[in-house]
Amino acid sequence: MTAIAKQLNQNLEQSAFFVDQSIRDQLVRYLQLLIKWNKAYNLTAVRDPLQMVARHIMDSLSIASYVKGQRVLDVGSGAGLPGIPLALCFPEHDFTLLDSNGKKTRFMVQVAKELGLGNVSVVKKRVSSYRPESIFDTIVARAFSTVANLVSESTHLLGENSQVLAMKGTYPLAELDELGSDVGDVEVTRLEVPGVDAERHLVIVNGFANEVCQSK
Repeated sequence: MTAIAKQLNQNLEQSAFFVDQSIRDQLVRYLQLLIKWNKAYNLTAVRDPLQMVARHIMDSLSIASYVKGQRVLDVGSGAGLPGIPLALCFPEHDFTLLDSNGKKTRFMVQVAKELGLGNVSVVKKRVSSYRPESIFDTIVARAFSTVANLVSESTHLLGENSQVLAMKGTYPLAELDELGSDVGDVEVTRLEVPGVDAERHLVIVNGFANEVCQSK
């Protein structure tokens, strides 16, 4: 067993989220690909492979219980985070990984191919110009501007029953103050991420007004 696999098993033992062995093997393979590509493409500032387990894999899986619906969009996916770890754990959901950076989308396409991820589509576009045929049930973002910007730029991708999951570090008080009155329910929950000492919060936005959804 590799050091990465041991670290992953150790962190998962501290988590309430169950991941079977076949998926754990795939998560390790994903990190191995990330480490390899990162040397040339600078996909992540995290260089220590063992830190990648907590700061990338466990951080991504910390929102697993909040994902709902068939169609999930990861905005500004970068190296495929949190989209690829979530797609591995939820093969029944369809994941679209969106990023405007060509190097990052090429990496995600290669990962999807090598890991056999039939439930993953990679799109090279900005979210504001992305026009899919159908709306999304859940939109997630791990490192995409402010919550207000995320909501405003993805309005055309949301339906009345859609939700936005914005992953943040410390409690994003200033960002919450920026949210307009056209969003209904906003909830902030603190996330516990095994192996990560820093604060992690998830902003959940739903209950979008009819006029917002009809503005597409």
